[in-house]
Amino acid sequence: MSTNGVNRIEVRLRELSQLFNSMDPSPFIDRDLDEAAEEFIVGWARELPHNADLELVIQLATMPPPDRVAGTEEAVRHYFASRAEVAKREFRQLLRRGRLSMIIGLLFLAGCFGLGELVQRLPLAAWNEFVKLGLHIVGWVAMWRPLEIFLYDWWPLRSHQLLLERLARMKVSLTLPVP
Repeated sequence: MSTNGVNRIEVRLRELSQLFNSMDPSPFIDRDLDEAAEEFIVGWARELPHNADLELVIQLATMPPPDRVAGTEEAVRHYFASRAEVAKREFRQLLRRGRLSMIIGLLFLAGCFGLGELVQRLPLAAWNEFVKLGLHIVGWVAMWRPLEIFLYDWWPLRSHQLLLERLARMKVSLTLPVP
């Protein structure tokens, strides 16, 4: 739902504790969200337009103690900010792996091409072209993974990181149902 340039995500719960992982012994501000709640919020946010701010409206059947009300927005934002930081590290790690793979792949490709040129000079003229082409193919196949990283693998991770960063900035409010 979108109002005033803000995309609203609505969650209906009996009590606030349903939003957080009950097994997490961390203090309230550091608690993880419940897996189902996180999946619901992230899934809904993914479907909303990216050009507006997000707002999470949590409709509760019973209002929690005032200290929990005051800390809910910070706890939700903190959770998504920490998830965004993890996604950012995964993204950097993928790019680092891509660069290393590219260097190794290019060196291997150069080696295959060089070896192919040496094979051309061998006295077995009938097989020389076959072996040379085989080495070229093997060299290009070695480039598959680095190219896959830089052409396809990076953008879903970056998109997810940006979504988590948007969720870390969203406004969070608690409401009671209107009779």
